[in-house]
Amino acid sequence: MSATATATSVVVAAVAAFAAGFSGVAVLVRAGFVVGPLAAYGVPRAWWDRLGAVKVAGAVGLLVGYVVPVVGVLAAGGLVLYFAGAVVTVLRARAYGHVPFPLVSMAPAAAVLILA
Repeated sequence: MSATATATSVVVAAVAAFAAGFSGVAVLVRAGFVVGPLAAYGVPRAWWDRLGAVKVAGAVGLLVGYVVPVVGVLAAGGLVLYFAGAVVTVLRARAYGHVPFPLVSMAPAAAVLILA
């Protein structure tokens, strides 16, 4: 693997980890810009802590992937699946204008998979 490919992979994984971690912490601290839509989509409040924890775990997994690459790949795959579920949730709530939000969140994790 070239140095450029390696540097790109490191930066993309860092961006993905930051995005997932920020989003997860935002859920855990009940930031209105995250939990308002969750409530509007009908996501039960009892799930919110678990959803936030899954995103934070994905972020940690991406960072661990610097040392144990398979963990990073698995974390990226898990985040892609998580955000695919978020897209389905938004579609089921008929909030079609909100579909780009989980897709944008999914993009860095998907890029990690593509670069792996």
